[in-house]
Amino acid sequence: MSRQSTAAGKLYVVPTPIGNLEDITLRALRILREVDFILAEDTRTTGILLKHYEISTKLISHHKFNEHFTVSNVTRRIEAGENAALVSDAGTPGISDPGYLLVKYCIDADIDVECLPGASALIPAVVAAGLPNDRFCFEGFIPQKKGRQKKFMSLAEESRTMVFYESPHRLVKTLQQCAEYFGEDRRAAVCRELSKVHEEIRRGTVAELLAWYLENDPRGEIVLVVEGKKES
Repeated sequence: MSRQSTAAGKLYVVPTPIGNLEDITLRALRILREVDFILAEDTRTTGILLKHYEISTKLISHHKFNEHFTVSNVTRRIEAGENAALVSDAGTPGISDPGYLLVKYCIDADIDVECLPGASALIPAVVAAGLPNDRFCFEGFIPQKKGRQKKFMSLAEESRTMVFYESPHRLVKTLQQCAEYFGEDRRAAVCRELSKVHEEIRRGTVAELLAWYLENDPRGEIVLVVEGKKES
């Protein structure tokens, strides 16, 4: 990756595996080796990936709690000619993970931004859920408190398949509210620990899934896929 000192560098947004370390592209590995530094949501988590692939590129902490203080410095370094890779703990940065702010800063500074295709929990869940996926809407994490009821009310008439990220500690509450606002007979799928050893996809009506998880504590990272309202 040759550069001249007077030329601006580039920001690479690099997806990383959501579980199975084999789910990374050859191109992503090359970029991670060649850039001047890697911005990581958690340097310990990314360090495991880099060690596995014998990559020694310098890691810099960049997460939602410090990104407002680090973006200016990072942008200046790239403007000065360095190349940087942005990664999150798992999946694609910016998708319910830090990333948007730095990308915006770089674009505003006329810095080239390139996002590699790669791992994300969103697409495997949509495909494997068995629900219509020609049209869907991604809602990310539902607000924990303020705005939560309003969010469900706004989606009550949504006809597209809906996709949510959810914590295992809030899954039962979310399924209860899905039953309340969307109806107990609405079809859904709970996709848990995708690509990992204990991957599980449980399909059924909202009522059936709620009954199951009231008796079986959910664990791991979860993607909830819910059928949209049938058009009359």
